[in-house]
Amino acid sequence: MSRRKLRPEEKELWQKVTHSATPLPQALRRAAEPVKPTVRPKVEPEIMDLPKAFGIGAKANIAGPSVSKPQTASQPKPIMDTKTYGKMRRGRLAPEGRIDLHGMTLDQAHPALTRFILTSYSRGFRLVLVITGKGQRDDPHDPIPRQRGVLKRQVPMWLRMAPLNTAVMDVSEAHIRHGGGGAYYVYLRRTLRS
Repeated sequence: MSRRKLRPEEKELWQKVTHSATPLPQALRRAAEPVKPTVRPKVEPEIMDLPKAFGIGAKANIAGPSVSKPQTASQPKPIMDTKTYGKMRRGRLAPEGRIDLHGMTLDQAHPALTRFILTSYSRGFRLVLVITGKGQRDDPHDPIPRQRGVLKRQVPMWLRMAPLNTAVMDVSEAHIRHGGGGAYYVYLRRTLRS
C-alpha cells in the first residue's frame, strides 16, 4: 500500500506545528519510546508416559455390574413413545394446561410450578405447557456480563427433582407455536387410579 503525498497546505500546517512544539525532556523521551517486546524462547513441555504414571491399561480386579454403553449426546432418547414424542415436538399436541412464570422471581416461581404440576398430574393431564420466557436481552453497553434467563435454566432442573420427578415423564422445549425457546412441554406420567 503506497502512502499519498502531502498537499502544500498540509505541509505548511505541519511546519507550523513542528516549530511551535517544544521537545520533551530526556527522561520523558525514553518513557515515550515504544517498548520492544522481548521474545521468550519456546520451551517444550516435558512429556511423561501417562499410561505408566497412572496405571492405565492395568487389569482391574473389580467385581460389579457391567456398565452399558452411554447414549450419544446429540439427541437424547425420549422416555415417552416415539409417535407421541414426534407429535409433541412438531407442536401437533395441544397442551391441556399452561402456567406463565415469566416475570416471577425464583421464590415465587418454584412453589407455583410445584402446585401446577402436581395439580395437573392429579387431574390426569398428560401434556402441560410451562412458559418461562427467554430472559432479558443482553445489554451491549453493560460492562459486566450477566446471566440471563434464570427461570429458563432453573425450571428443567426443578422438574427433574423431587417431588416433581415422580409426576414428570419428559421435558422438552416447546414448538414455536407454543412459545419456542421461552416455554417447555412437560409430559406427565399416567395417574394410577384405584
